[in-house]
Amino acid sequence: METFEEDEFCFPQLLNSSCRKTMLSPSVFLLSYVSLSFISLLTVTLNLLVIIAVSHFKKLHSPTNTLLLSLAVSDCMVGFLISFQIMLLDGCWYLGDSMCALYVVLDYAVTSASIGTMVLISVDRYVAICYPLYYPSKVTDTRTKICVFLCWMFAFLCHCLLLKDSLQKPGRYNSCFGECVVVLDYGGGIVDLLLSFIGPVTAILVLYLRVFVVVVSQAQAMKSHVATVSLQGSVTVTAKKSEMKAALILGIVVVVFLICTCPYFCVILMAEDAEVSASSVTFLLFYFNSTLNPLIYALFYPWFRKSVKLILTLQILKSNSTDTFVL
Repeated sequence: METFEEDEFCFPQLLNSSCRKTMLSPSVFLLSYVSLSFISLLTVTLNLLVIIAVSHFKKLHSPTNTLLLSLAVSDCMVGFLISFQIMLLDGCWYLGDSMCALYVVLDYAVTSASIGTMVLISVDRYVAICYPLYYPSKVTDTRTKICVFLCWMFAFLCHCLLLKDSLQKPGRYNSCFGECVVVLDYGGGIVDLLLSFIGPVTAILVLYLRVFVVVVSQAQAMKSHVATVSLQGSVTVTAKKSEMKAALILGIVVVVFLICTCPYFCVILMAEDAEVSASSVTFLLFYFNSTLNPLIYALFYPWFRKSVKLILTLQILKSNSTDTFVL
């Protein structure tokens, strides 16, 4: 009986100062373990395929794909972070207070970088569809890489400042050994809400709304022009269908993004103090957006399917494989 009671503590040797484990039934534990492991593996695998494809094939080196690469890197890191959620199934943190603080900061920064990259992608698509003549001169590889660098740097600096108390004194908010809790005060929660959710979502919605308006207006103009010039009309129809497909993908991205991120930020908004627990359920839904991103952004494009086939068949190991035409 004494052994059973000791097994309920994260650190049995510490007894009264140790946190108690979360007691789960074997079936619930197994289901949670398998589900999280599958999501983690799928997230890392899909995003690694995007990273390898965009990095390896020269034909894919473009401003738009540089943004997809940034998104894939952040989402791949999120996939690795899910492994910490697997470790926390029993409610215990075994890696120490410093690792807890670093984990939470990294989690915040990486997910913010992912959201920031989505904003950059929306800007890229906005310029490409609304101002196609200016796109080659305005959106260059160099400018895109600078924007991506600034996005990542801002995400890390911002959240290091917001969570500096926990970085300076790790574990200050823990009530017992084996707990991983970081508290973001009300002001910090509002700042994070504005910079990581309200601001990006507003920008994305405004830009995507403008894209839809342009596509619809051009489609209407195209219909009136088809009757006059049949050949030109057929070419225009093809172009407009491509634009409508791009607009549809963007709409799907917005809906999925809102579904996956709203619950977490609603918790932050409603709480007087945003207590960030590493085992928070809302984190899991937030993480799952990183699993869906490569499916939405990459699987809709034929070049991704061709690249995956070449990667899985090890064709990329051949000489001059970087010059393979995958578009």
